[in-house]
Amino acid sequence: MTDHDHDHDPRALRAEALEAILIERGLVDPAVIDSTLDYFENDLGPMLGAQVVAKAWADPAFKRRLLDDGLGAIAELGLGGPQVDHLVVVENTPDVHNVVVCTLCSCYPWGLLGLPPAWYKSLAYRSRVVREPRNVLAEMGCELPDDIEVRVWDSSAEVRYFVLPERPNGTDGLPEDVLAEHVHRDQMIGVAR
Repeated sequence: MTDHDHDHDPRALRAEALEAILIERGLVDPAVIDSTLDYFENDLGPMLGAQVVAKAWADPAFKRRLLDDGLGAIAELGLGGPQVDHLVVVENTPDVHNVVVCTLCSCYPWGLLGLPPAWYKSLAYRSRVVREPRNVLAEMGCELPDDIEVRVWDSSAEVRYFVLPERPNGTDGLPEDVLAEHVHRDQMIGVAR
């Protein structure tokens, strides 16, 4: 998988062309663009998802609501939006590991996870993770024992999937804000544990 694999979405191509022109004319610093994208991809969005996970880890009643009605549960926290409508939350357990993909394009719950990473949009990830999920996960540093069932969920315009990771050992009694620090975007996609 490479960062250069991407859809031929006309909007993405226009955005890339516009960015190139702005950089060429010295109107935009590419480092500022990269920094801004990094902030949305790795900090702002994933922090909201991490808050949802931390709330579910700390509050069993919220966790049940989240698994039964993802959109309704996140609305309780003031979260939502067009990229998280029809949200389905799947839970990782000691016996089951879930991973999310969008085989058609890159449907993704932006409102909870921020911008999708480049690898999520790549043709290689989208095509391979459904055929050989264990291999792809291992390549990404997430090696799973053979006795763990791997379930692949295909997001679409009609439904967005979100993984509720397992709570780490030794985190009992921690407040939600500290629990949220233990959650990373890749866990909520299912490519990390």
